[in-house]
Amino acid sequence: MTEAVIQPEASAPPLSQGQRVLDTFIAPSKTFTDILRSSSWWLPWLIGIAVSLSLGYSIQQKIGWNKVYDNVVRQSPAQQQRLDQLSADQQVRAKQVGAGITKGIFWASPALGLLFAVIMAAVLMATINFGFGGRSKFGQMFALVMYGTLPLAIKALLGIITIYAGVDPDSFNVNNYVGTNIGYYLSLDTPRWLMALGTSIDVVTIWTLILLTIGCSILGKVSRGKAAGAVWGWWVLFVLFRVIGAAIGG
Repeated sequence: MTEAVIQPEASAPPLSQGQRVLDTFIAPSKTFTDILRSSSWWLPWLIGIAVSLSLGYSIQQKIGWNKVYDNVVRQSPAQQQRLDQLSADQQVRAKQVGAGITKGIFWASPALGLLFAVIMAAVLMATINFGFGGRSKFGQMFALVMYGTLPLAIKALLGIITIYAGVDPDSFNVNNYVGTNIGYYLSLDTPRWLMALGTSIDVVTIWTLILLTIGCSILGKVSRGKAAGAVWGWWVLFVLFRVIGAAIGG
């Protein structure tokens, strides 16, 4: 049976960017259907910039990038072992370089986010079109990624609140800064593969995957099941590689 092509309702007025953002959280189908009319995506990107830079500022003011990098090393036995093999002077330089790189990556996150969105949109478009017989367009899928990942902004806001509420700088983990996943609550001596698995089971990530599934179904003009196969299939592969990598790396 041929599936019906989903088009915006003729009686439905066009949504503004603000309405799209709001509907992403309360009525996502409206937002993703409106993307069929216009693939504009500037507002969620600006929101992402605002929260990312605000989180970075919070970290810089309350934690400090040197402490952030020290915690990254301390929470990674493999990195700690490599650092311990250096002389005292080399350790100081390595920590300075590491803290600088960590800081640079964080401040570059708006540009890196765009690159990530391009890759993600291309992968989903190819999977939907060639794997499941869909008819998605890159511009629309890119807009979907920008809107569908808006829950990450809420996670960043929670991180800011946590930091200003007085989180212990010694326990702060820049790679997992708020307790929306199982891994956040595991002890540091937990096997790395189990920590990677627990960190992947994240409420915000699942929320995002659900939004992307709805959007892929509408924009790709495929069934919800096929859209789920594309979105969740890639997520399972990502988690699998992450867990295997953590197990191999110790």
